[in-house]
Amino acid sequence: MSEGALEGLVVADFSRVLAGPYATMMMADLGAEVIKVERPGVGDDTRSWGPPYGPDGQATYFTSVNRNKSSVSIDLSSPEGLASAHELCERADVVIENFRPGTMERLGLGYEEVSAKNPGVVYASLSGFGDGEGARLGGYDLVVQAVGGLMSVTGNGPGEEVKVGVALVDVITGLHLAYGIMAALRHRDRTGVGQQVKTDLMSCSLSSLVNQASAFLGAARVAAPMGNKHPSISPYEVYPTADRKLAVAGGNDSIFVRFARVLGRPELAEDPKFATNHARVENRAELREVIVELLAQRGADEWFRLLSDVGVPAGPVNNVEEAFEFADELGLAPRVEIDGVPSVRNPLTFSATPATYRTPPPRLQ
Repeated sequence: MSEGALEGLVVADFSRVLAGPYATMMMADLGAEVIKVERPGVGDDTRSWGPPYGPDGQATYFTSVNRNKSSVSIDLSSPEGLASAHELCERADVVIENFRPGTMERLGLGYEEVSAKNPGVVYASLSGFGDGEGARLGGYDLVVQAVGGLMSVTGNGPGEEVKVGVALVDVITGLHLAYGIMAALRHRDRTGVGQQVKTDLMSCSLSSLVNQASAFLGAARVAAPMGNKHPSISPYEVYPTADRKLAVAGGNDSIFVRFARVLGRPELAEDPKFATNHARVENRAELREVIVELLAQRGADEWFRLLSDVGVPAGPVNNVEEAFEFADELGLAPRVEIDGVPSVRNPLTFSATPATYRTPPPRLQ
């Protein structure tokens, strides 16, 4: 077995639920030793977030972000537990926690206390809304999607705002946290000095709004939900076909030319109402009517083949099972199994230090 890129790193993981555990699982996949600290008799909240339950009897929510880790039960309210936590932090390369701001400090496990005995530690703190005025607020993905703007641009239209189907802000925050930890470790490699890394769900939510945030900051335009349409590109949405729905991403004029040809209406690309992206956005409703009428002639899978053959980005709307089947067809090998427990393959591919799948999500010890 190849040595992982993070082989030799010890991670003391005091985080729970999703954002922190997702970050530490990514690190564990790459060889880090992740020691998950849990409450005795209870464990991570997501251990009880079922059904569904997997073949090992554990909640699949928990197993989704906790492979390749070991678990240790520590009662942080007892002197013995605190002593164990201190010992773990003193030998860790990375400490991760997502308690409400101030909690670890009250326990004597804050960055200042830990770094005094372990000056090379990278200490990663994750919160919902930062450690200022937002410190008192609980940070769950649903709430942050609401107050952080993401929900306001998701849904069929104004007044029909909905959350994204997964805890996307948690996932994005976990990735930002892992990125910050890697940068801090690189700094430590060069200088020998550790540091504290902080992020929060709210800030990561705003960052993830990308073009919608930029439209507000740069043009004072406040976005509203548009269903599957794009505010700045057309055609770039989901359309009905003879059977199921099809997503089409006409990201530039040359793609639209090819799209029009496959539809059997090449003249659409020369019509002044549709010849440029700006014109197509202005005349989106009319263009949609034409496209819907033409796509009704065939099924989504047939359109997918025809459009893919000429380089038009398109694809049917798959459910989760169909998405895995599609990935299998593409040779992406999206599934792994660890001692009978199925999991999603780490999406990173390394030529020299590949991800490994060594142990299934741990039982509560």
